[in-house]
Amino acid sequence: MKVSIGPYRHRWHSDIHMKYMDKKYGYNWEHNHNLFERFLEKLEDGLQGVYNATINKILDKRKDQKIKVRIDNYDVWSMDHTLSHIITPMLQRLKKQKHGSPWVDDEDVPEALRSTAAPPKENEWDTDANHEKRWDWVLDEMLWAFEQKQRDHWEGDYYTYENDPTNTEGLGIGLKLVWEDREGQKAHQARMSNGFKLFGKYLEALWD
Repeated sequence: MKVSIGPYRHRWHSDIHMKYMDKKYGYNWEHNHNLFERFLEKLEDGLQGVYNATINKILDKRKDQKIKVRIDNYDVWSMDHTLSHIITPMLQRLKKQKHGSPWVDDEDVPEALRSTAAPPKENEWDTDANHEKRWDWVLDEMLWAFEQKQRDHWEGDYYTYENDPTNTEGLGIGLKLVWEDREGQKAHQARMSNGFKLFGKYLEALWD
C-alpha cells in the first residue's frame, strides 16, 4: 500500500480587522468601532475585494487536493488489521487537535455521561455539561478498539497452553489451549465490537 494525500486547495482571506478587534475587545466587539477601527474595516473589505479578483482567481486555477492511493494484494488479506494501522494514528491526531464535539446520543455512553446526568442548563439552546465528555468517551472507545485490532493475538491475554501429548494435529501439536478467563475474553471482544459500531455510526462526525 502507498497513500499520498496532499493539503486542501488554499484560498486567501484577510482577517486583519477581526484579529485587531478580537485582541482589543475579545470576541464581542460588534458594537465597538471608533473612527480608526471603521477605517480598518473598510480597508480590509477593499483588500478582500482586490484579492478575490486577483489572487483567488489564480489559486482557483490550481488543482484540487492531490490524492494517490495504491493497494497491493497483501493489503486485503487481513483488511481489518491493515486499516487499524491507518485509522489508529488518525484518531489519535483528531483527539489531540479537535476544535469541537458533535452530538452523541445518550444511549451510546455510560449513564454518568448522559445529558440526563448533567446539571440543568441555563438556556434551552445551550449544550449540557457532558456534551464534550460524551464525544471524548466515544473517541477513546473507537481508538481503543482499533489499537486492539492492531494486536494479532490479543486473545492470548486470556488463555494459556498446557502439554497434551494426544494432540497431533494443527499448529499446536503436543499442546492444549486452556482458557483462563473466558468471560474476560468475551467482554474484551464485546468492547472492541462496540468501538467499531461507534466508528460506523459517527464516521461523518470525524472532523476537526
